[in-house]
Amino acid sequence: MKLKQLEGYLGDVAAFSQPKVQLEQYPTTAHLAARILYTAENSFGDIEGKSVVDLGCGCGVLSIAAAMMGASSVVGFDIDKDALDIAQDNIDSFEVGEIVELIQANICLDQGGTLALDDRLVAKLKFDTAILNPPFGTKPGNKGIDTVFLQAACAMATGAVYSLHKTSTREYLVKKAESWGFECEVLAELKFDVPMMYKFHKKKAVDINVDLLRLQRKHKG
Repeated sequence: MKLKQLEGYLGDVAAFSQPKVQLEQYPTTAHLAARILYTAENSFGDIEGKSVVDLGCGCGVLSIAAAMMGASSVVGFDIDKDALDIAQDNIDSFEVGEIVELIQANICLDQGGTLALDDRLVAKLKFDTAILNPPFGTKPGNKGIDTVFLQAACAMATGAVYSLHKTSTREYLVKKAESWGFECEVLAELKFDVPMMYKFHKKKAVDINVDLLRLQRKHKG
């Protein structure tokens, strides 16, 4: 499937009807979703015939894109039932229900105001490839959540991890990845379009500089 064709299809994926600011629910655009999955498959062969996990799947655009790019199975995790209801409707509309499964779960533990990975949950789950557009961690109580999501993805993926993060966090995340035993490559510098969705937004739209990261476990020896 060509990139523009994939992006065109993903333009029909419904987004949040009532987004929740505390969960930092900003929709992944069809433009970004298409580029993430197209790159993962056509540059690295990490999607077709692979089991894929989508962490913080929201309304399911990355999961659906993975299914359309030939994933053998996709599991989308999200904490929010309302988002998962929309995701299920999208999955039904795209007729990929035999490939994509949704699970309501929280991969984070609150340890006295500090977010940490729920090791008991992620240790049980293994996939070939992980894809995610995690919360940036800018809201009170969410500090570090982007790192926790990335750590969870690394724990679950036996192959590669593809994740979007603020460009300003690049140096920190590269060092974190190395401490987990992963190589981290910046595949692209992109613009994340944040539309006017919440009362505190003053502008019609804001572009945030983000990196598309690819992480892979370092080979021993």
